[in-house]
Amino acid sequence: MMTSKKSHYRLCSLLFVTGSEYEKNLSTLLKLIQKTPNHSLIVAPEVCLTGFDYDNMSAMLAFAKRATEALLEHSFEKIIICTMLEEIDGKVYNLAKVFHNGELVFQRAKARLFRFGGEHNYMEEGSDKDFKIVEIEGIKIAIFICFELRFKELWKRAEGADVIVTPSWWGKARSEHFKVITQTLAIINQCYVVASDSGNEACTKISAIISPQGVVYRDDKLELLTQAYEPKEVALMRRYLDVGIAFENEN
Repeated sequence: MMTSKKSHYRLCSLLFVTGSEYEKNLSTLLKLIQKTPNHSLIVAPEVCLTGFDYDNMSAMLAFAKRATEALLEHSFEKIIICTMLEEIDGKVYNLAKVFHNGELVFQRAKARLFRFGGEHNYMEEGSDKDFKIVEIEGIKIAIFICFELRFKELWKRAEGADVIVTPSWWGKARSEHFKVITQTLAIINQCYVVASDSGNEACTKISAIISPQGVVYRDDKLELLTQAYEPKEVALMRRYLDVGIAFENEN
């Protein structure tokens, strides 16, 4: 689903703890979504509804259907981006999903699994070819799922996005990496970055929105961090510091 009319949106990064009760996690997510105004672009942490609950794989995979139905219902006048583990043709993938106006408008599988954490033992990798910019309400969006942030080939595929989002489950031992990489991604691509990491103890607990100028708005306590999306800021950076990234004139 694509539209040509660009709307003024709020960028929202969510931060909360994922527990063992899936329904409780879903309730938390939906309550935070309800707190956002219409015309919000909302990013939730990676696998925030279940975590990587490999010991309960069947239950985790079954919950994806329930979660998808609930998010479809809450996506009117909003763009919601999250990931969940789901089975397709007998194989398990970590799927980034984009919901808007009651539809699942885009999904793709995580293309680079975190082998250090054993993800490859439980799921399949997606393809780099499926990493693409999706346009919704005139906003060009690229999605990096956590570990994918480390791969320069994918950075090139994100070139031209107005907003890059990073649903993550990033280890706190590498917190500085997450901070530096996401800020650099905004500066290099001259766009907004919405970073959402888990609030769990093992993770960085970083919620951040970074402007095309590289200005970082970060908080490790707010469940809902929000900033205005200003299309003019993207165009201005690309016009005056021309590094070859195309931009649209903003009136």
